[in-house]
Amino acid sequence: MTVQPRRVLLISATIGEGHNATGRAVEEAARRVWPGCAVSWSDALRVMGRWVSPAFNRIYVVNVETTPWLYDFFYDSLWRHRWFANGCRRFVGAWAGRRLRPVLAEHRPDLVVSTYPLGTAGLNWLRRRGELDVPVAAVVSDFSPHPFWVYPEVDLHYVMSEASLRALHRAEPDAVGAVCAPPVVRAFRPTDRAAARRSVGLPEQGFAVLVSCGSFGFGAVDRAVEACLRADGVDRVVVVCGRNEPLRRRFADRDDPRVVALGWVDDMPMLTGCADVVVSNAGGATALEAVACGRALVMFEPIAGHGRANAELMAEAGLAELCPTAQDLTATLRHWTSDPDVLAEREQTALKHGLAGEFDEQVAALATLPRHHGRRPLRAQDAFFVHATTPQVPQQTGAVLALESNARSTGEWHDLLTSRIEERAASLPMLTRRLVLRRARRPQWARAGSVDPTAHLRCREAHGERDVRRLVHEFFTAPVRTDRPPWELLAVNDPDTGRTSVLSKMHHSLGDGVAITSTLLALLADDAPTPPAAPTGARRPGVLERAAPVLRGLVSLARAGSSPSRALTGRSTSGRTFGTAELAAAEVRACARAHGVGSTALLVGVVAEALHRALDGAPGDVFRAMVPRTARTGRDGAGAGAPGNHTQSFSVDLPIGPMPPARRLADVAAALDARERAGQPAAAGAVLAALGRLPAPVHAWLVRRIYQRRFFNAVVSVMPGRRRPTRIGGVLLPVVLPVLPLADGVGLAVGVVNWGERVGIGITADPGLAPDARALADLVRDAFTDLQGGEPT
Repeated sequence: MTVQPRRVLLISATIGEGHNATGRAVEEAARRVWPGCAVSWSDALRVMGRWVSPAFNRIYVVNVETTPWLYDFFYDSLWRHRWFANGCRRFVGAWAGRRLRPVLAEHRPDLVVSTYPLGTAGLNWLRRRGELDVPVAAVVSDFSPHPFWVYPEVDLHYVMSEASLRALHRAEPDAVGAVCAPPVVRAFRPTDRAAARRSVGLPEQGFAVLVSCGSFGFGAVDRAVEACLRADGVDRVVVVCGRNEPLRRRFADRDDPRVVALGWVDDMPMLTGCADVVVSNAGGATALEAVACGRALVMFEPIAGHGRANAELMAEAGLAELCPTAQDLTATLRHWTSDPDVLAEREQTALKHGLAGEFDEQVAALATLPRHHGRRPLRAQDAFFVHATTPQVPQQTGAVLALESNARSTGEWHDLLTSRIEERAASLPMLTRRLVLRRARRPQWARAGSVDPTAHLRCREAHGERDVRRLVHEFFTAPVRTDRPPWELLAVNDPDTGRTSVLSKMHHSLGDGVAITSTLLALLADDAPTPPAAPTGARRPGVLERAAPVLRGLVSLARAGSSPSRALTGRSTSGRTFGTAELAAAEVRACARAHGVGSTALLVGVVAEALHRALDGAPGDVFRAMVPRTARTGRDGAGAGAPGNHTQSFSVDLPIGPMPPARRLADVAAALDARERAGQPAAAGAVLAALGRLPAPVHAWLVRRIYQRRFFNAVVSVMPGRRRPTRIGGVLLPVVLPVLPLADGVGLAVGVVNWGERVGIGITADPGLAPDARALADLVRDAFTDLQGGEPT
């Protein structure tokens, strides 16, 4: 959208007039700062159902006037019991959100502003489901935001003071808030008291108190008026009864010339300007209007729930005098009438607060709000790698971006990479997520906000291959930190050879190899490729179509059982060795065609041949490999750049006994095809998703017993890459070498990425369980050479 939105939608509600008054202030400011924009309104209560608005208004009035203890109990429970508050918010959010869908579809707004908490709940629900991708803001007209007011998916909440901001973060730690000027129409401004009194027909002289308790005119209005009249020096009490006609008639029938009883008032700005003191009982719109006009404010016998909380917070901020009893109100007015300096000091405090900001500018800022997302539980597939982590086996995946020779210095690389992170990282979801780990609770993602390059990037100078290998080993052996977004980069520059490598590692819960590679490109590459859009119009398979392969796969998984071999498995150590190999992509494709297999089958077959040579397998020996494959179809938005793990795995028994390499390759290709046709990938995905529905401790316990040496001997992953040339700072990136994590008790992981004209192979090995990774890399190269020269099957 442009900086000036064409359509603004206000979500309010008629429950009293306070929320609508705030909405009118937003509309007035919007029309000033965005001339020509269309501002439309929607009443959240009416949208929720025809009966909802009258029912909620009636319940509100009854609670305040008849059962305040019940309202207090409900309000206090929202603060004391987070489970209760969250349950209420989810229920109301789903209710309001579903009803707001057609409203949003009809108005197609560029900006949505809510002034009513239930409307904000519905917008939060829609945003959480990915159905609302325009700026969403809430203007909290209560001085004390309660848990029903604030939500983690709303881009910004405007609140009334720094004390209100602290209350907002107590109510919802993930909410974003800022202090704004009182959200009132511009007519509420400091004005000459005598001129205002002439305008409304009141005597210019004398001390006047305005008693205004909202459009309902409820609460202790009678006691407030009596307490004002008992104060020496009070010459006139103007009481606004709103739509409470019986209350107005009761005061009109009194034979007291000092009392002026009014019903509904259209010119409240001028009437507020007449007063020396404003008395109210809820701390909503009336209180904000008094502050904006620079009038001293008294909160008398605050109504239950939010009224009491508002009054206490306003008193804490020095913007109101809290008078819990009639005696307190009388004493306060006597003091103020006898000491004009104290009253003037109160007025100056109100004026200073009311003029601290410009509401027009604050409304204008809403058009460019960055999207905000609160904490969210990890998907089951991502939480899997949180639970699979052990002190000896951190679940982090990475890559070595091996650049061509260049003349840049280490300092130049540091400056280039730092600027890329500063410019791009904040817009890449994978790089702004922080893990929140709580004992016996589901792990969550929290938005980290800004990204500090110094926390994620280091640049080191190396001299010679041995020094480079040492830095690579130190970087990938150390676990990635999780007290911030769990990713790190290390640029290793060898000025002697001109070779530069950018090492990256990320916690595996952030995403699979495809997502990590795509994110690294978006962060560092000169052309900064954007992830491809998800295809439209793709038909999602029906329930029966999805169920059939899952059922077949479950049977196949059950039959497979535990691994028939214990090769390269045992008790994990914290040591690691890393090896790499590079193959020509054209030669890999040509060799695969010659043997009548796909490139993936060829590369897995090459690994099987290398393992035969490393382990000196006997006839009939097999080696079970866990083979992940991408499941990024785009139907659910899981394109190349989507965060998270979108893979499905299956196990395959690789023959490692003596046999010709071509025959071994044919057997591997047949085994891969058989597992695919048996539906193992779909079944494994369904099992992972089902595990995520279990309580977190049970989920963690099962993951640790599934993802370990009992069921497989190694991880072998062949990942798609990029065929187009990629440059970083003008330097060609000819190959990417993946670095995969191990599983508990499993000593080998092999990753393969097709990249441009090269195929990069990265091997991770536990030296206590497997041969040296560099030696295995040499065997991989030899096995491929032999397959190239061997007879096709």
